[in-house]
Amino acid sequence: MSDAVDRGITVTETAAMDQPIDAVPESTAAFVGRALRGPLNSPVLIQTFGEFRRRFGDSWSRSSLGPAVRQFFEHGGKSLYVVRVANDARGAMICLAARGSALVLRALEPGSTECIRTAVDFDGIDPGNDELFNLTLQRVDPVSRLVIDQEMYPKLSYLEAADSFVADALLTSSLVRVEKPYPSHRPEQTVPGDDRHGSAYVGHTQDGTDGHELSDYDLVGSRRNHTGIFALDAVEQLDILYLPPPGKGIDLGPAAVLAAERYCRRRGAMLIIDPRASVDGPGAMVREVRDQGYASPNMVSYFPRMAYRKDSDLQPRAVGGAIAGLLCKLDRNYGPWQHLDHRGLGLNRALVPAVTVDEEEARALAREGINAILPGQAGRARVTGSTTMARGSEMQRPLTSLAVRRLCLRIVNSIEQATRWAVFEPVDETLAKDIQSRVAAFLYALANMGAFANDDIDVQCDAGLCRKSAGTNQGISILIAFQPHGCSKPISLSLHQSAEGLRVASTAFAPVNGDSV
Repeated sequence: MSDAVDRGITVTETAAMDQPIDAVPESTAAFVGRALRGPLNSPVLIQTFGEFRRRFGDSWSRSSLGPAVRQFFEHGGKSLYVVRVANDARGAMICLAARGSALVLRALEPGSTECIRTAVDFDGIDPGNDELFNLTLQRVDPVSRLVIDQEMYPKLSYLEAADSFVADALLTSSLVRVEKPYPSHRPEQTVPGDDRHGSAYVGHTQDGTDGHELSDYDLVGSRRNHTGIFALDAVEQLDILYLPPPGKGIDLGPAAVLAAERYCRRRGAMLIIDPRASVDGPGAMVREVRDQGYASPNMVSYFPRMAYRKDSDLQPRAVGGAIAGLLCKLDRNYGPWQHLDHRGLGLNRALVPAVTVDEEEARALAREGINAILPGQAGRARVTGSTTMARGSEMQRPLTSLAVRRLCLRIVNSIEQATRWAVFEPVDETLAKDIQSRVAAFLYALANMGAFANDDIDVQCDAGLCRKSAGTNQGISILIAFQPHGCSKPISLSLHQSAEGLRVASTAFAPVNGDSV
């Protein structure tokens, strides 16, 4: 992460002034859901399923997050941020005896499998000193019993007025916090068991809990508190967002869908939506889409759900994690301007469509903004349609193409990240020409990779257009025009970059004549 969030303040790094705009960055996805353990409301970057298991625990029958992460990496994903959320989960509690009182520690990360142990000793402390003590904390793998993390705090004090007061010192701990009431004496030294082979560490007095099933509000969270999807504000680049079904047999609710779609619009990302578990046919899926009324170029969905061949009951499963992995693989191997129905982008052979869809039904689904999953060669189902859920607007017509929309988002996000520094530079013609040159080089690099239908690219830059009056932030305005691969008309974008962030005009994605911007 290049953003650091602490106490409500977000510090954002800007790209270096002398760096070209990267035409092929690795796409980044993010999943938000429930896990057995791990930090709450904090995006953690993982690059293998093994990393997920070590940090968040194994797959869990009460959560679809683990299977979604496995699907992501099995289908070509490389970089994934995981945000763990919970509903009324509690951390384990440890009580250390302190002569009639106790030092009470509460695990920071809630969950029934979070295993923390601690030890107290007086090594290096004057025997006549009954105030200071040394504290060792360890996180232990609940299965292997191996130590995963360890923290050591020498010469702590139980006195609140002391500089080394234990509650203050442990504010930096990633494992525990001290709870009130505070101890009235120094905690007693922990010793091995009577068999002389036992551990000197003290375990839980009270185990943690996993909480209840997630609600839409747990997933959405709070922008002010950086919880739920808003924890992803700490992630600089976000291309794909997926919220796995919050519980077994529970679909994502409309409140979570609408909030996540709005968040993706702000971040320039695509939101993957699973079909509801109750939808049992293409016709029912069409009716569902119309009833829900979703119409956004930042949403992508599919039908049907998939089943594992090995399951005797062929239970339909959501595969949004697999779709996210395929999108990342597509971007890396072919570019986001290509369609998902591409050689080498089939689903895992272990997965089969839970409902049969024919070619005519697939076309009907595509008209409603749904990508159909059809049987493919060598037993690998394929995703067809390459459509977003943009519906009902002539202005949005080019954005019904998933490839066109994702290319536009890639262009906007890349320019935004690479030109942040410019708003803090003196406004002059040299700055405008510099920005114009960088953006043009970026677009022609994309053209050389086949992103556009032709080489008719236009770039204009005004480094003072956003400066309106004294006291307002200066900025730059970048106007670009191009014709995406597979699009029948050119598209123009108007980007206004200021110290407050990037603003794209409401008509930025409207088709225009080829000779205007």
